[in-house]
Amino acid sequence: MEGRGGAGPALGGGCEGVGGQWGCRPPPPQMHGSPTQVPTRGRWWRCPWPASWCSTRAGAPSSTSTLATPWRQFFTSMPVYAIIVANFCRSWTFYLLLISQPAYFEEVFGFEISKVGLLSALPHLVMTIVVPIGGQIADFLRSRGLMSTTNVRKMMNCGGFGMEATLLLVVGYSRSRAVAISFLVLAVGFSGFAISGFNVNHLDIAPRYASVLMGLSNGVGTLSGMVCPLIVGALTRHKTREEWQWVFLIAALVHYGGVVFYGVFASGEPQRWAEPPREEAEPLAPRGGDSDEEEEGEGEEEGGGGGGPPGGPPAGYGATGTTPAPGPRGETQG
Repeated sequence: MEGRGGAGPALGGGCEGVGGQWGCRPPPPQMHGSPTQVPTRGRWWRCPWPASWCSTRAGAPSSTSTLATPWRQFFTSMPVYAIIVANFCRSWTFYLLLISQPAYFEEVFGFEISKVGLLSALPHLVMTIVVPIGGQIADFLRSRGLMSTTNVRKMMNCGGFGMEATLLLVVGYSRSRAVAISFLVLAVGFSGFAISGFNVNHLDIAPRYASVLMGLSNGVGTLSGMVCPLIVGALTRHKTREEWQWVFLIAALVHYGGVVFYGVFASGEPQRWAEPPREEAEPLAPRGGDSDEEEEGEGEEEGGGGGGPPGGPPAGYGATGTTPAPGPRGETQG
């Protein structure tokens, strides 16, 4: 085998060091069936590109492969659409109450805005209490094996949306402000159970892409913040009770639609397109003694000993340390 930086006959590949950083050429095509393991500073990493250079030098491919986002699978997956639709429905009521709740109580029940401001926070305070309770219930059902993840998500989401829609109808058609306030608090409180449904469903179906799916569903849900005020403004031009009843009726129908869509298409099982590649699922390197090997490699780098080239891996790693280098006259150096 060649000395420092040559292509050795043992593996048909070769390693070379530049500025203390090491990279290896892959074995010939007939050996590409098995992944190439490359030594770097006493540690091992798997070469993800067997037909190209694997190097830690600047400008060359690194050992960490880029995680490609499967956009096509996102937009052809019904469980993903179920999350998006549920997020849109929930955001509809959120923006409705955030923007129009003070106007509703002032125009229908004659409340002053200053007084309504104190009551506006009460429904969201109740929701803050309900959300962690719903999470504990969902975790209890899943951990005890009483229900599957899919059924738990559907029960929490559809139950929360269904109760919220029904209670919003009572709010819109009530004649008493006490009844309207009480059922509004209950409606927003029940919506907190849906957080244990659609809002954590990204981690169930695609944990590797949960952040991307969360951003996608939240982005679509924010569109309701533009559509809902326009519809409310168009329906309440005369500020009558009957016009506000239509506002709450539409909100209830939006939620009922979300109940049906999520109940049919939602899933709590990991999707096939979200599974990691085989090379990432397999262990990348033999474990044990990594810290000792790293210290040994650093010591040999400083002293130039150990049979390895300066700045490179210690002897015994890969193609550079399996065979003694020949001497200048064809003799084997000890």
